Amino acid sequence: MMPLLLIPGMMCDARMWGDLPAELGCDIHHALPVVGETVQDMAAAILLNAPPRFALAGLSMGGIIAMEILRQAPERVARLALLDTNPRAETPDAQARRAPQIARALSGKLDAVIRDEMKPNYLAESANPQPILDLCMDMALSLGPQVFARQSLALRDRPDQCATLAAFKGPALVLMGIADRLCPRDRHEQMQALMPQSRFVIIPEAGHLPPLENPAATLTALSDWLHQPQ
Repeated sequence: MMPLLLIPGMMCDARMWGDLPAELGCDIHHALPVVGETVQDMAAAILLNAPPRFALAGLSMGGIIAMEILRQAPERVARLALLDTNPRAETPDAQARRAPQIARALSGKLDAVIRDEMKPNYLAESANPQPILDLCMDMALSLGPQVFARQSLALRDRPDQCATLAAFKGPALVLMGIADRLCPRDRHEQMQALMPQSRFVIIPEAGHLPPLENPAATLTALSDWLHQPQ
């Protein structure tokens, strides 16, 4: 089976995918968007160490980086899965919130930023929250404030990728947790419309992190995508 490149969300590492990599039964390559201050630089750094051709899946910021990888190297992406993400450029309101968050994180208050401004938006109410929230905090603190600042700047200045998706003709999956408050349903419907060959899957009992909140349903969707004929 073709290698699968997985890119996690902002301030997450490979643990964000839970047990899915082992259960998918393929050649997994984990990539973190931590080099550079733009999505273009982060995608280019990941491509340097990626297999020559691969299936590509990204969640949230990972999906945004995945779209930039597709823009830079479309010939290397055989199939694409976008989970709980957004193809559009950041809104002015969201951009304005970045600088205060970065300042707080760099002043030694990264844990407070994650706890107060990010974690409350992660999970569906039906999820068992505390173990997942503890993991999110541990991943974020392990990456540290400098990574937070670089990722925030990259998200703030990211380009619109609608044209990139419209040009992709390979097997595609658009997936979201039904209770995702960070990346609304209309963003996912737009991605599905841009890639009419894609399958749109809504994961029940999940918010922004379906691989941790509802791993069984997420595994089924990813497995079906990986085995979809080219």
